[in-house]
Amino acid sequence: MTPTILVTLVVLWQLVLVGYTFTLAGNAADEAVRAATAAAPGARQGACQDAGLDKLSGAWAGGATVDCATGGGFVTADVRLDVPILFPGTVSFPFEVTGHAGAVEEEED
Repeated sequence: MTPTILVTLVVLWQLVLVGYTFTLAGNAADEAVRAATAAAPGARQGACQDAGLDKLSGAWAGGATVDCATGGGFVTADVRLDVPILFPGTVSFPFEVTGHAGAVEEEED
C-alpha cells in the first residue's frame, strides 16, 4: 500500500510542476508583451526579453526563450519553458511549454 501512495504523490507533484510551468509561461508572455508595447520600436526585442525573464526564478529562466514579433500594429510574445522532472533546476522533460500573448501597439500623441 505504501508504494502505491508514494507513486501517487510523485505523479501528483509532477502534474503540479507541469501546471505551474504553464502558469509561469503565460505570465512571462503577458509581462513581455506589455513591456514591448511601451518600448520604442527599435528597443522592443530587448525590452520584451528582459521583461519575459524578469519574474522567472533561476530554475525556469535557465532554459527559457522569449521571442517577440510586431506586425500590423500588433505585438506578440512567445515564451518557451522547459518542464522540470520532480525538482526544478535539475533534469527536464524533452518538451517545452509555450505561453503566448499579444497586445496592440501604443501610440504616442
